[in-house]
Amino acid sequence: MPCPAKKIPLRYPGGKQRFLNYLAPLLPEPRAIKGRFVEPFVGGGSVFFCFGFEDAVLSDINKELMDLYRGLRYSPRRVWKKFKRFPTTKRGYYFVRNTDTSDLDLVSRAARTLFLNRTCFKGMWRHNAQGHFNVGYGGQSRRWVIAEDDLLAFARQLRTASLKTADFEDVINETGKGDFLFLDPPYKPGKIEIRHGHYVHAKFTFEDHQRLAKSLHRASKRGARWLLTTSAHPSIRTLFPTNFIYPLRTGVGNLPGLIRTRSFEVLIANYKQSCP
Repeated sequence: MPCPAKKIPLRYPGGKQRFLNYLAPLLPEPRAIKGRFVEPFVGGGSVFFCFGFEDAVLSDINKELMDLYRGLRYSPRRVWKKFKRFPTTKRGYYFVRNTDTSDLDLVSRAARTLFLNRTCFKGMWRHNAQGHFNVGYGGQSRRWVIAEDDLLAFARQLRTASLKTADFEDVINETGKGDFLFLDPPYKPGKIEIRHGHYVHAKFTFEDHQRLAKSLHRASKRGARWLLTTSAHPSIRTLFPTNFIYPLRTGVGNLPGLIRTRSFEVLIANYKQSCP
């Protein structure tokens, strides 16, 4: 499957946009999926936005993220207008970051999330103990990489998708024969779990990896196909004894956005496919 060069809405450390050419041969053609394309950890959505899957289910536990996608689908022009009006200074960034969002409407929340993501440090996504976004200022250089036409294009794609804010297991449990799942959970390369990640919305423990593996094995029995990106830690690999494992030759390092030639990451699938 060819890998189109397309933009995605967010800067997302750990996202797979840089590795789409490697992923492409392992992914089915959109028209070959008889059921739905499902992403239980949609994150930045690079696979969905770049390959044009339709009849999709996009989900994440991060409500701010899913509200961004809902706002873009609902009214991309209004999101863009509010996005443009946000300040261009460091002081302005912190004012927006510290704004109480409880009274904001969907479009305002979506525009704020897009602004913070585009102007915070390296696109990281981190919250304090009170659940408030607390990443420092990163500058304006990545803010205007996207334009109104991009938001309109994102909205057209999102209109074919069902958007959910849910735990991954609930989403996987709803899949069956004909469905294809792409899963990119939060993880650190070579590590068994994340408890205090730099850019994840919440911790992802080894118990979560076990829960994920069990839910995927059940999905396999129902006839769903899936492709998972995860840590190459031996304890995680052993959760998939009968599945096909493909090493990633390059991947994300221990620091957000850092690419290394030995990634300590793997792709795991319940089907066999040629690998570049």
